[in-house]
Amino acid sequence: MKLVPYWLDSISRVSGTALSEFPTYADVVVVGAGFTGLSAARTLAKEGKKVVILEADQIACHASGRNGGHVNNGTAGNFQAMVGKYGLEQAVALYRFFDNAVDTVEKIVTSENISCDFRRCGKLKVAWTQKHLTGLRTDQEALKLHADPQTDLLDREAVAGEIGGSTTFEGGILYRKSAQMHVGKFGSALATKAMEAGVKIFENTPMTAIRRIGEKFEVSSSAGAIQTRNVLLATGTSRKAPSWFRRRIMPVGSFIVATAPMPEEQFARILPGRRNVVTTRNIHNYFRTTADRRLIFGGRANFSQSSEKSDIRSGQILHAALTEIYPELENTEIDYCWGGNVDMSVDRLPHAGEWNGITYAMGLSGHGVQMSVHLGQLLGRRLAGEKVEIPVWNRPWQPIPAYGIATHFMPVVGAYYRAKDKYF
Repeated sequence: MKLVPYWLDSISRVSGTALSEFPTYADVVVVGAGFTGLSAARTLAKEGKKVVILEADQIACHASGRNGGHVNNGTAGNFQAMVGKYGLEQAVALYRFFDNAVDTVEKIVTSENISCDFRRCGKLKVAWTQKHLTGLRTDQEALKLHADPQTDLLDREAVAGEIGGSTTFEGGILYRKSAQMHVGKFGSALATKAMEAGVKIFENTPMTAIRRIGEKFEVSSSAGAIQTRNVLLATGTSRKAPSWFRRRIMPVGSFIVATAPMPEEQFARILPGRRNVVTTRNIHNYFRTTADRRLIFGGRANFSQSSEKSDIRSGQILHAALTEIYPELENTEIDYCWGGNVDMSVDRLPHAGEWNGITYAMGLSGHGVQMSVHLGQLLGRRLAGEKVEIPVWNRPWQPIPAYGIATHFMPVVGAYYRAKDKYF
């Protein structure tokens, strides 16, 4: 079993620009070569801007290359809860913002002729209990009426037909707009397209400081300093980001396994429609298949940060959860197991805006594959001078309560939710 992401191990990695070409000026300096930074940089370069990306590690090697490969529409939270908190008009706008994000990914894949196994497969949100199904039913009724007529409520039998005959679930919602792709192939291609447009990407070059000098910024890095008029922070939980951002993001470990390729007959039986699936447990799981006949299965297996020891333990937990749904896979080998951090905000919504003249996009809260690409494109257009409507622009962003010690309590939080899943 390899303790590396399947997505990154199954591609030829693209390399950034040689450090011998390190510049002293750029129109925009982007910090982070994940999907957000790459999408923004590509957009800016196509508008004739000189763009430099500083990446502390390698292209798309963190959240962009360590996720489940879902390109889902629909927000992280319950639609009716959003209506209660923000009002119907704003809840609908936020929901459709995620619809638009999936569309943006598809348009880039199509226009740039990117081969990344992108397909509109639909998403199933499946209920573990009758109580969960009751909640899904009322949410789907509201969605169909106000925001997404392309959703359907499925009963127990219909869900069993979608999930290889498994009787684990009581029913669920089918979201027809959702998609999936090979995020490693997409990330490499997006970086290639950005560099072809003129973007300079410097890997293993962490930002070390940002200093304002009049109307400009000086961005220091391990390779030198760059003068620029605009800075885009697309760094997630980077320790080098100003503390104002770090106090608003909780890094939560998420873990994934990939099975060995299955025989054709078994693969066809596991997920006949090859949809994305997410469950309603508090310690939830998410899964999908791949073009080479694997099952990708993930979740909050434990509430610690990713490490070799933690990843191995998480792989064991995920294998147990996988076989609870698919007993026939008990003896199927696990080829890959990996972990990474999800950048969670208190409201579980993405945040983008401007702070002290610095543009940012962070806190994508587990729905980042499509939203990172979409937000990056919108911010690129905005930085290029276009007037762009961004529903989450400068939204109130609550700091994490007791930031600094909160991460130490995450195992306790995990134990609470496991008990809740088991007994309530």
